[in-house]
Amino acid sequence: MATRKTFILFLVLLLLPLFLEFFLLEALVINSTDGDRDVVCIKMERKALLKFKGGLEDPSGRLSSWVGGDCCKWQGVDCNNETGHVIKLDLKNPYQSDEAAFPLSRLIGQISDSLLDLKYLNYLDLSKNELSGLIPDSIGNLDHLRYLDLSDNSISGSIPASIGRLLLLEELDLSHNGMNGTIPETIGQLKERVSEIHFMGLIKLEYFSSYLSPATNNSLVFDITSDWIPPFSLKVIRIGNCILSQTFPAWLGTQKELYQIILHNVGISDTVPEWLWKLSPQLGWLDLSRNQLRGKPPSPLSFSTSHGWSMADLSFNRLEGPLPLWYNLTYLVLGNNLFSGPVPSNIGELSSLRVLTISGNLLNGTIPSSLTNLKYLRIIDLSNNHLSGKIPNHWNDMEMLGIIDLSKNRLYGEIPSSICSIHVIYFLKLGDNNLSGELSPSLQNCSLYSLDLGNNRFSGEIPKWIGERMSSLKQLRLRGNMLTGNIPEQLCGLSDLRILDLALNNLSGSIPPCLGHLSAMNHVTLLGPSPDYLYTDYYYTEEWS
Repeated sequence: MATRKTFILFLVLLLLPLFLEFFLLEALVINSTDGDRDVVCIKMERKALLKFKGGLEDPSGRLSSWVGGDCCKWQGVDCNNETGHVIKLDLKNPYQSDEAAFPLSRLIGQISDSLLDLKYLNYLDLSKNELSGLIPDSIGNLDHLRYLDLSDNSISGSIPASIGRLLLLEELDLSHNGMNGTIPETIGQLKERVSEIHFMGLIKLEYFSSYLSPATNNSLVFDITSDWIPPFSLKVIRIGNCILSQTFPAWLGTQKELYQIILHNVGISDTVPEWLWKLSPQLGWLDLSRNQLRGKPPSPLSFSTSHGWSMADLSFNRLEGPLPLWYNLTYLVLGNNLFSGPVPSNIGELSSLRVLTISGNLLNGTIPSSLTNLKYLRIIDLSNNHLSGKIPNHWNDMEMLGIIDLSKNRLYGEIPSSICSIHVIYFLKLGDNNLSGELSPSLQNCSLYSLDLGNNRFSGEIPKWIGERMSSLKQLRLRGNMLTGNIPEQLCGLSDLRILDLALNNLSGSIPPCLGHLSAMNHVTLLGPSPDYLYTDYYYTEEWS
């Protein structure tokens, strides 16, 4: 009996360290506090994250919190509340709307193979950084991934074959990189062709993006049969700078949940099908720009506002007929088409518009006075049409307007004084019309960066107040008018001036020597022709959210 007790005691002492090690490990991973579980990350996964960090440059210190034993508390890292496994890594650049902070906040380096040790990861976002090199070959081993965004980096090479094994993947964005070579059969071939076979495994895909850099020269070709029915139901499709199809892809008509469609520069030469227009009440973003689309778009249409601001961009096509009225849009971009006839007199009903760009069409008639009812408008571009008549009055209520481009039309009369009752106007382009009169003193009330009044019929002297009151000017174009007198020395007070064009007037006297001391100046034209490329087009942009 004593021998049996002695043996049991010996066995307990032998196994006790193993039990203690097991329970201590469990205590590290899961600690119960007030009924909730407070976890710390798995040691192997913490090492994987530190190895990834070690291969990066982090000039702004975004990963400064990545110290200590509990990686679940590190910025951008989320863990499962029960197991402690890392399930989310979100390291996208958070400063995309801050022009100064954005380039300084990019993580620089390569995507380390160590991330493949995060086997329970279901969300990986490394977008908008400066990551280069290749996507790890074994990324398909992260078979829990539902969201993968590596867009807006400098990643090169081909997409690994293993990515086709991500059967739970719902959102995939590899756009705005420098990839080449081939995509695997489960996804497609970047260099040659993508067919429906390549998408068979992605049954849960909701977000698809293949928006390549224009420098790829449309190297990706989609080869989809007309009767294909996809296994997925997309909500977002973003394809750009590829060869999708000459005809409008019929398979998109099976995607009933779409709220964002971007088919930019994809080689379509066709009419827009009726089923797409019927989707407009659910669409928040429609971009079919830079194709060869034909036909007359329907009018009126209403778009969705459920995703915040909304946009329709069908610029650089061959659409024709009267200018359509589309409601609930924030951005309406229909430039460089063949729209003709007058601008609709009730265009002022598009009350949500912030950007209206209908330049480069065949529009005629006068600018309707209802246009000035668009009080949220920030950009208006009616340039390069056949518009005539006077510029409307009553701009006073358009308090957000920053850019007005009415150039290259047949407008006449004087500049309305009410235009510069809006102090936030930065760019005023009225060149290449038949405007006349002296330069109105009301212009000095604008906070202008660029003033283009060239090739009109303005007369009188160049006002001294341009140099005294318009200190923000970077571009001044007064060429091709009937201005007389001397070039005022006050222009030398425009310390930020980069472009000055006073050619083809009736100016006299000497050129003020102080103009040569303007340090920002990179082009002066006082006598001869000036190339059009000097006059930049500016557009207001926001990030889609």
